[in-house]
Amino acid sequence: MIRALVDYALDNRFLILSAAILLLIWGAISFHNLPVEAYPDVANNYVQIITQWPGRAAEEVEKQVTIPFEIVMNGLPHLAQLFSTTLF
Repeated sequence: MIRALVDYALDNRFLILSAAILLLIWGAISFHNLPVEAYPDVANNYVQIITQWPGRAAEEVEKQVTIPFEIVMNGLPHLAQLFSTTLF
């Protein structure tokens, strides 16, 4: 299998060389079009957690799910800020 591939490449040098040149040009154009950020994104990471309890009022969900969840989340290391919103 490999021998047949090598024989084909040696017999069709112009075809293989032109394919290699096209790939090189395509790679150079792709590299040139890559977006480069001069300054990395140093913003804090954000996580959004949505809690739902079908058939329960928003006040119950807040008391029995959201507040205990916030208490547990407050113990995370390197936590900068915790923000909670309850929608009725």
